[in-house]
Amino acid sequence: MSSSVLICDDSNLARKQVLRSLPSQWDVDVQLAKNGLEALSVLRTANIDVMFLDLTMPELDGVGVLEALQQENISLPVFVISADIQPEMQNKVLELGAKAFLRKPINADTLASTLQDFGIL
Repeated sequence: MSSSVLICDDSNLARKQVLRSLPSQWDVDVQLAKNGLEALSVLRTANIDVMFLDLTMPELDGVGVLEALQQENISLPVFVISADIQPEMQNKVLELGAKAFLRKPINADTLASTLQDFGIL
């Protein structure tokens, strides 16, 4: 059975890099969003199983998305992928419900291992 995945990043290059890093054995249907507002629109209208979320984006950043998910009781595994490696930010996104914080650029092996750790693969 296919999983529905949302990749949210304002960089087209970063979205493609995450897409290429998804495990080849994982049957996925992927949707893309360029900012947090687009991501929330998708999440409100589609059944998404897993989201990969950048932090620094125009319109609505990753923290704003995580806050909106809590406010709207939208529950799904969210994996933050960001170059912002400050411990304070990592702690904040985890407190807001993100499952894990992964460094950009994403490493395919790290991504697969993280997905396995959370029982997604």
